[in-house]
Amino acid sequence: MHNLIFLTDLTGTDLDPYVRYNEAQLFHALEPNPGLFIAESPKVIERALRAGYKPASLLMEEKELDRDLADLDHEMATNQTTGLSQTPIYVVNSELLRQLAGGGYNLLRGALAAMHRVERPHLAGFLATMPENHPRIAVLESVVNPTNIGAIFRSAAALGIDGVIVTSDSADPLYRRASRVAMGTVFQVPWTYVDAKVWQSEGIDLLHRAGYKTAAMALRHNTVGIDDPQLDKVNKLAIILGSEGPGLKDKTITQSDFTIKIPMATGVDSLNVAAASALAFWELGNQKVK
Repeated sequence: MHNLIFLTDLTGTDLDPYVRYNEAQLFHALEPNPGLFIAESPKVIERALRAGYKPASLLMEEKELDRDLADLDHEMATNQTTGLSQTPIYVVNSELLRQLAGGGYNLLRGALAAMHRVERPHLAGFLATMPENHPRIAVLESVVNPTNIGAIFRSAAALGIDGVIVTSDSADPLYRRASRVAMGTVFQVPWTYVDAKVWQSEGIDLLHRAGYKTAAMALRHNTVGIDDPQLDKVNKLAIILGSEGPGLKDKTITQSDFTIKIPMATGVDSLNVAAASALAFWELGNQKVK
């Protein structure tokens, strides 16, 4: 049995996460406890549930209700996660769907879930969970576009990156657009935040103390290609990617052990950070048989 609530309007405060809250309000909604985020589409919701995230409620489209509930129930049974019997499931018809801000069905994509956030580990604790043999992690410094964040996570999951560190001045990987673009892989790849000020003051040192060599993606006089054989010989490697426009900060580049680049045709000096991450992860990640 499911706790189905068929709606006739969108005025109830229980619907605030879907109708009225922006991303910042969702993040702070349950302070001092971790807040909420919206998982969009059955596929993303399934992956969040599989990763152990708990739903506060769901909002589902009436005409897709039976199919989507069956898919979610199957997913939860298969992965032995908690059922949805006590979770409020708000059901909207086509008319109400059109009233949702942002484009109706294209926004809803069949189902939304307001999910509880979890506490992210401190950097030292996070690094302690990485494999001892040949770990490969990514650091995202001031990457502010949620679409790029999502694409980077999808590449990380596919191409053998063991974990991702995100500076606090980057876009949140749990932003709705980020998790949608990532196809839910933000719930698959281990990750954590690091405060942007902490990262700038001692982030590279923290990685060095944990045994990592750092490779900053940037164009400098001493830059080596991502296929340089010396990189594969490094046991613990952190690949650092910077913001979409300015790139990495000078201090990050200067303190890193390597400055790396993607060899490109004459007349083009760089790629979008998401595209660059895919190529770097393909060459340096653990999925590739060397």
